[in-house]
Amino acid sequence: MNFVQVLIESFRSMAANRLRTALTMLGIIIGIASVVLLLAIGDSMQRFIGKELQALGTNMLYVMPGGDRTAAQRARAGAVPSLSLSDAAALNKLSSLVAAAPALQGNFKLSAGNETANSMVLGVTPSMFKIRNWKLDQGNSFSEADIRASARMVVIGQKVADQFFYKADPLGRYIRIENVAFQVIGVLDGEGKQIDGSDLAELVLVPITAASANLIRTPFPQNVHYIATQGRPDIALSDAIEDIKETLRDRHRIRLDDPDDFRVQNIASFAETANKISAGVAMLLGLIGAISLLVGGIGIMNIMLVSVTERTREIGIRMAIGARPSAVLLQFLAESVVICVAGGLVGVAIAMGGAAAITSTGKFDVYLTFQGVLVACGFATAVGVFFGFYPARRASKLLPVDCLRYE
Repeated sequence: MNFVQVLIESFRSMAANRLRTALTMLGIIIGIASVVLLLAIGDSMQRFIGKELQALGTNMLYVMPGGDRTAAQRARAGAVPSLSLSDAAALNKLSSLVAAAPALQGNFKLSAGNETANSMVLGVTPSMFKIRNWKLDQGNSFSEADIRASARMVVIGQKVADQFFYKADPLGRYIRIENVAFQVIGVLDGEGKQIDGSDLAELVLVPITAASANLIRTPFPQNVHYIATQGRPDIALSDAIEDIKETLRDRHRIRLDDPDDFRVQNIASFAETANKISAGVAMLLGLIGAISLLVGGIGIMNIMLVSVTERTREIGIRMAIGARPSAVLLQFLAESVVICVAGGLVGVAIAMGGAAAITSTGKFDVYLTFQGVLVACGFATAVGVFFGFYPARRASKLLPVDCLRYE
């Protein structure tokens, strides 16, 4: 028998026992669908995290107060872990940085007319708009003159504008933040999660000096909660970090043998960590799917052993009329592979449907790659060969005389 005849006989054998074939394929279908869909989810998760971190800016550096210094060390130095507006001004002069933007933040009650809500309020400078790549849909942002004057002006996100000024122009209107009136001068464009966990469309931005004077109390008037900086693309981030540390250590009068009273967080390191985590999750998801595939393969081996037992007389007749053991082995091995490949194709179709269903929710995009489909088909073939070889070899080792006497 040539290869085409072997395949035809395999399909005839499957058609003769439709229910058993369908139940045998079920394990492979579930296994392949699990492997393909879970790997696609893991890959999509990696791409999603990469895109979100890219939007935040992988050359961003955040300087936070507090480092490895103990309370006793800070007491001896006569200082508390803090950052100030003058620190940000000093960092702005560094040639390795695009800009440095200090910030204050807190959650406050907002009100306008009959509407009230709680939202995060950020006190920022014009540099923050530049390094965070915030765009305006309407109006303008703050100027340096507004910062110097501690002007009670506010830039709001789109969701805040829709909530408080639905179908009305928000520009020129007032929002009260903890009963302090701020005039709306701009509306941010877009939405999405920020590095601090807030949503761009829900942000409320005021001049940092106005926040310090009216809303957010700090130990000293010049203190800030953090300083956001952006490294220049033509300079290594490690060099920028060293410049930041050297400048702040000098300003804070930290001795050579004392640790920093601040810390520099690198968004690029967050991206690397997130990619490692997502890769690990993708591997774990693929392993779970592979276990399902292993269970399906064991089921195929059991069914093929039963098939060999049921078709013992058929095997004897084939050998009696001249069939070689290799032909019998190939026949049963082909049946195992055909069942697995057919189940694999059905599993891929189910995985495509699952990916489309997840994508249709609009919350997460899952796409199957051609490479993933090829891997799935390869897995299915490998399972068919691996788990079908023992039953096929057992069939080829039977003696014709014993097979013909079998009842």
